[in-house]
Amino acid sequence: MMKQSVFSFSVIFLFLSYSQILAQSPASPPANPPPPAPPAPPANSPTAAQIPASTSGTPDIDKILTKAGHFTIFVRLLKATGEDTELFTVLNTTTSGVTIFAPIDGAWSALKVGTLNTMSDEDKTELVKFHVVPKFISMSQFQTESNPVKTQAGKGGRVSFNITVSGASVNISTGLSNASISGTIYTDSQLAMYQVDKILLPLDIFTPKTSPSPAPAQTLEKPKKKPTSGAADSPVVPKDDTSGAWSHVFWNNLAMVAVGVIATMFLL
Repeated sequence: MMKQSVFSFSVIFLFLSYSQILAQSPASPPANPPPPAPPAPPANSPTAAQIPASTSGTPDIDKILTKAGHFTIFVRLLKATGEDTELFTVLNTTTSGVTIFAPIDGAWSALKVGTLNTMSDEDKTELVKFHVVPKFISMSQFQTESNPVKTQAGKGGRVSFNITVSGASVNISTGLSNASISGTIYTDSQLAMYQVDKILLPLDIFTPKTSPSPAPAQTLEKPKKKPTSGAADSPVVPKDDTSGAWSHVFWNNLAMVAVGVIATMFLL
């Protein structure tokens, strides 16, 4: 009887010990742990998926500026003048690239009220083209850029501007306005778009066009007045002395005949 009790107690003790060991064993890890989330990109660095592009892979300038914000007026001018379509063609054909200086919406308040509405379509197109340089310029290349910088508006000093670099500041001077680059909107190997704080005002639009001065008129010399001895401007008719000469001859001959007749009478 005692042996049976001891055996039963041993079995109960072993069971309790095994149950305690199982209770203290760690839980098994889940079969498929979730992968760690990738780090989020910086807020000011657009990813490739955020860059609007056309079906041909060329960046869509209008969409880039619209997504960046505060370029509403410049985008409207790009569309109204057709410059956005022209730039799309240029980016697909040129190997030199394009650089665009986009004024923020607040910069347009420097113009007089109604200026854009009174401008001709030709002047609006020239104004937009003046903000485009027909080649790619990176931030580091501004230091070696030679002045004056040619724009898409044409050649000559009235449609060109100068670029100066002072430390990290890039300034643009047109002769009428001084703007600074305040940020990079977009850049790749062909297209660079920079934000400027002021409008680039070309001399060709906002200053009077000087026309060549006319040649001095030739002055005609006044005719010299002839000295007059009698009435002014009365013609001088030369006297005909022929009748006087004949009269003198006639009277001489008559006198000689008379003397001859008298002499004959005395002789008789």
